[in-house]
Amino acid sequence: MSDHGMSEDVTSLLRCPVTQQTLHFKEGEALAAFAANFPEGAYLTKDGQRAYPVEDGFLNLAPDSSTELKS
Repeated sequence: MSDHGMSEDVTSLLRCPVTQQTLHFKEGEALAAFAANFPEGAYLTKDGQRAYPVEDGFLNLAPDSSTELKS
């Protein structure tokens, strides 16, 4: 298991519903550049410009739940 309790096989299939980029799990200081708070971590797009939160232990991939990098 890796990436917030998901197997590597599952995480390799995850894609951003907006950009179709791959996603990878980050937490803590790695998310400081985003305006939102991610207490449980988040999945970032490959380019690091968009984050999807983990809420109550579940990844929220709804486009409205994503946060873009602060400008």
